[in-house]
Amino acid sequence: MLHTALIERAAAARPHSGDAARNLSGCPALVLNADYTPLSYYPLSLWPWQTAIKAVFLERVDIIATYDREVHSPSLDMKIPSVIALRQYVRPSEFPAFTRFNLFLRDRFVCQYCGSPDQLTFDHVVPRRLGGRTTWENVSTACAPCNLRKGGRTPKQAHMRLMEEPIRPTTWQLQEKGRAFPPNYLHESWRDWLYWDVELES
Repeated sequence: MLHTALIERAAAARPHSGDAARNLSGCPALVLNADYTPLSYYPLSLWPWQTAIKAVFLERVDIIATYDREVHSPSLDMKIPSVIALRQYVRPSEFPAFTRFNLFLRDRFVCQYCGSPDQLTFDHVVPRRLGGRTTWENVSTACAPCNLRKGGRTPKQAHMRLMEEPIRPTTWQLQEKGRAFPPNYLHESWRDWLYWDVELES
């Protein structure tokens, strides 16, 4: 194990003169589990470059790929990690938290009545006034106009049909949905690890 002072120097290392320090915020590391799958697809599991370097020196991760950029100190010259893998496997929770974001992700960020991606909110399928609860199985993504149109009625009473019945998704199911919504920026070194099982083009 390396001395703590060296770890701190690594995290505080400055970029070579050719790199603007402000640009290093655009050099996060994609974090893979010990089985080389991302810890999370959406939000994508990313660590700031300082955290990644600390983890390397603490021997908690292995470097899989690096950026061309380097950091240096009096005793260190090191390329910034772009992909790292945990040495110990982290078992994901079987079910995700019930949040507005995860609800929208389950429903692919579209209204489950009309398919619109605009003015999204959520709707109690069985209204609360009729005993409906705020649970995965009774809440669906809805746009504001459809929500207003449905009001305090059931879909059947409002003559509205759901595209998909609401379910409690597993973490795996939600991660699979998340893969369809990549962030705006994907470094080229990440792509093989995010989409390693996608069928190759002929």
